[in-house]
Amino acid sequence: MANNNFDKPHFFLNSTAISKNFTATSDRRIESKLTPAQNRLLHSKKLRGDLATISTYFDSLKHKTEATQLEMELGIQIEFESFPGIEMAIESLADARKKVDLLSVKTVGNGEYKKLMATVFIPDGQLVYFEKKLQAYADHKPRDNQKLIDSIQTIRTAVFSAVWSDDVSFLPSNKDEPIWWEIWLSTPNRNKPKKAGINNFSKEIVSDFTKIANQLEIKVSPHKLLFPEHTVLQVSASQNQLSSSSLLLNRVAEIRAPKVTAEFFDVMPSEEQKEWSKELLERLNKTDSGSEPYVCIIDTGVNVEHPLLKPFTDINSQLTITPDADPTDKNGHGTGMAGLAMWGDLTDALATSNKLDIGHRLESVKVLNHNGDNADKPLGLVTADAVTKAENTDSSRNRIFSMSLSANTGTEKGRASSWSSALDSLASDYLGERKYPRLFTVCAGNTGNDRTALMDISDYYNRLQDIHDPAQAWNVVSVGAYTNKVTLTESGDYQPLAKSGGLSPYSTTSTIWDRKNTPIKPDIVFEGGNIGRDLFGCAGMHDLNLLSTNSDFSQRYFQTTNATSAATALAARFAAQVKVEYPDLWPETVRALMIHSADWTDEMYRLISVSRKDKNIAKGKMAELTRIVGFGVPNLEKAIKSANNSLSLVIQDELQPFHKVDGSFKTKDMNLHDLPWPKETLLAIGEANVELTVTLSYFIEPNPSSRNILNKYSYASHQLRFDVKRPLDKDEDFPKRFNQASRNNKEDKPSALEDPNWLLGANNRHKGSIHKDIWRGSAADLAERGQIAIYPANGWWRTRTSHERYNFKVRYALVITLAVPEVDVDIYSEVENIIRIHSDIFVKQKIEVIL
Repeated sequence: MANNNFDKPHFFLNSTAISKNFTATSDRRIESKLTPAQNRLLHSKKLRGDLATISTYFDSLKHKTEATQLEMELGIQIEFESFPGIEMAIESLADARKKVDLLSVKTVGNGEYKKLMATVFIPDGQLVYFEKKLQAYADHKPRDNQKLIDSIQTIRTAVFSAVWSDDVSFLPSNKDEPIWWEIWLSTPNRNKPKKAGINNFSKEIVSDFTKIANQLEIKVSPHKLLFPEHTVLQVSASQNQLSSSSLLLNRVAEIRAPKVTAEFFDVMPSEEQKEWSKELLERLNKTDSGSEPYVCIIDTGVNVEHPLLKPFTDINSQLTITPDADPTDKNGHGTGMAGLAMWGDLTDALATSNKLDIGHRLESVKVLNHNGDNADKPLGLVTADAVTKAENTDSSRNRIFSMSLSANTGTEKGRASSWSSALDSLASDYLGERKYPRLFTVCAGNTGNDRTALMDISDYYNRLQDIHDPAQAWNVVSVGAYTNKVTLTESGDYQPLAKSGGLSPYSTTSTIWDRKNTPIKPDIVFEGGNIGRDLFGCAGMHDLNLLSTNSDFSQRYFQTTNATSAATALAARFAAQVKVEYPDLWPETVRALMIHSADWTDEMYRLISVSRKDKNIAKGKMAELTRIVGFGVPNLEKAIKSANNSLSLVIQDELQPFHKVDGSFKTKDMNLHDLPWPKETLLAIGEANVELTVTLSYFIEPNPSSRNILNKYSYASHQLRFDVKRPLDKDEDFPKRFNQASRNNKEDKPSALEDPNWLLGANNRHKGSIHKDIWRGSAADLAERGQIAIYPANGWWRTRTSHERYNFKVRYALVITLAVPEVDVDIYSEVENIIRIHSDIFVKQKIEVIL
């Protein structure tokens, strides 16, 4: 009988791919909506009249601003409005050669009344660019931009409303009241790039904007966030001040409401005794190798002298981003997160008498005391400052950054913000040329306080509460909450609101997001506590919370805590435990193992009205489930170990997605992985049920803008996809399904083969920058699937070529698990033997195998 305990190391097969030329196929054609033809003569006359009005206004503006010495050439922003229900060929509005820049895109209205609004910057002397388009259109000349011009209803000078890109509900009721705003300046790259983030054009535009703002007595914060084509500032002004000057708005692509951090959760008193801590410390087995991973808590500080935290940290690891400020935790939130990150839920730790092995360490960076701190600084920059502070203090540490802070609002249906984009930039190490990527765990944010609504509509309430900024970031591990807390000892008639294994009442979801352009969030869930309910409503309760360390340990050692903050600290602990087991893994790989090991509880399947045992669960339902609880609850045992009947192959590799050929920018490489596959054993067990789980993880570089709805202006630098060989695929035909370069001619393509056994399917899994799917079927069917391909999809590295990043290589982590849960069979040893028998091949391909 095979030993099916998870006690064997994974197989690590690094840099083993066979690289092949790649060209995306064009088999799939999407028909665009037809734009009704206009009367060319009348329509061009109307639009030329709009341009004439703009030209007159521009002449007046130039006259008024002659005395203002600006570094940049003068220009004007104009807004193009589409006819209702008609798609506008927006990308045709821009022309980099003429320095005509598309600044922002937004939609207003719904259905047949929906209009597209595009704001474009026109430099002095280039209004003629659009006048010539209109003349050619009127003259019926070839290449006359008919589709674009037929769709334009109106052209006008852009005003404040054109660049306001948040919901109108965020605008102040008093237009004369000074508040902080987030200003997105368009800073396209006009210079030959020397290094990511360095752009002289950006400096000149920021200088001009600041000069004009000072004349209007608008306060401009000195703090800046840099993205490939935008610079984000904070300004203090009234809405009327911002609206009063077209010159000020000249390079403003978007104005957004600045994000503030959410109120921290109530800390309930605890009667726990000092002796509990002493007994717990006596059971601590702390490893000291000198290379332990650190969890860095970005929060309200951590009181490192707490007896339960002191073994893992010291005063030199208690940092703050504010010079000469007190780094201690006066709020209590950060110290609570630190306790969970080190010990887990202390309720569990105190309930056992077992030895507790802890191999990771703790540091903290204090970024705020309360709401309102750093009001003049973008929260993305606050986070970047915290990361810089930690890394400058000790650059040798192997860190997981944990941030249980979020904005007090949702994410505009998953749209990237300056904060979430900054996290994506930090994770990918954009400014450092991708040399030192970072792993972040970030809280999904919590539901509102309407406990009556929560009780009445149960989990549907969570589905209407969207994940909070910055958890929509692609590269971070966004953490939601589930709960097993269902035991109540407190008096009264309360019952737990959520069932064991169900969605925590505190957890937000992404079910209302635009699913075409947003990642699956949350990625995973950890324990976040429950809520009690009776006939009169809902209430938080001690029994249904987690237990952690209290900041003022002179009064008490413990406090209770809950929600997605607590879940995020537990996720950071999990990541650190993976790093303890495998210290040299990339951040992308740790993230992959966390999400790969996750599974949905039976109660989670009930959220979509199905059972785990159901066959042929609709892919749409599984996609819905991932938008509620991500990929479920991670399992540490499976994340770090394999078993005889469940083995994992872990691959770290790289490819170059794009290149320049004869002046054109094209896709370049795909990687083909031939896997050591237990084919004979799988064939022998025939119709037994088996599972194949595949997870692909990589980090993208962000290029945020409201224009990201357009292919040319995509948010992600690149994207990757995976495909698995199907039983009837011949080896030479497998790549032909998705790679034009593998075909001998246009007719040389394999017949369409159905592959229905994936839970999510390609259309649902390829969202964001981590892709996971599970195939369930017979062992005989799986026997022929020992090959997997990784290939690129589009991104701004290919389409925004002035940045010259099209020739970069990207790395990825790939985890493949083959599980035979219903059969007592040793497939692990067979794979081990295959590797040893073919060791000469594996040596040539630089396979690193941990046995």
